[in-house]
Amino acid sequence: MNKVIGHLKTITKHKLKVGKLCFRCHLYKQGLLHDLSKYSYSELKTGFKYYQGYRSPIDKEKEEKGYSMGWMHHKGRNKHHWEYWLDNSPDGVIALRMPTRYALEMFCDGVAASMIYKGSDYTDRSPLEYFEGGRKVRMMHRKTDELLTHLFNYLADNGLDKTIEHIVKDIRI
Repeated sequence: MNKVIGHLKTITKHKLKVGKLCFRCHLYKQGLLHDLSKYSYSELKTGFKYYQGYRSPIDKEKEEKGYSMGWMHHKGRNKHHWEYWLDNSPDGVIALRMPTRYALEMFCDGVAASMIYKGSDYTDRSPLEYFEGGRKVRMMHRKTDELLTHLFNYLADNGLDKTIEHIVKDIRI
């Protein structure tokens, strides 16, 4: 029962934190709808079984099984994940450019996840380190990668308040 309560607390805390960040960036619809699929049966089942409290249950499921059905469900329903924007072409799998509003939601998601999983060890460099750490396994459109790299570096150098001010003032949605 502790895993169930822990997982529900974590995903709700995350959803609320992303929502607040999205609202600050004037992404009201994304703030309200962010990660609603995490409350679906297929994603909750993964979360309850593999909950650890310090990282995503999806990572644990992937380690154990080599894949995650919860993740397959999640990434196919949430446009703020780069995996949503992959498609087959005659030349193989290609990465499509993520619309700016979803890239910004991905930024808010990365910041919130880092804050929650790092806890008191969080710094404004934490989301950049996580983003850079996933570079070797990520297949993202060049323009989307450039925007997110810019924002995570801006955050690391200038802090959250100035980064959100930069987003609202300078980034076209």
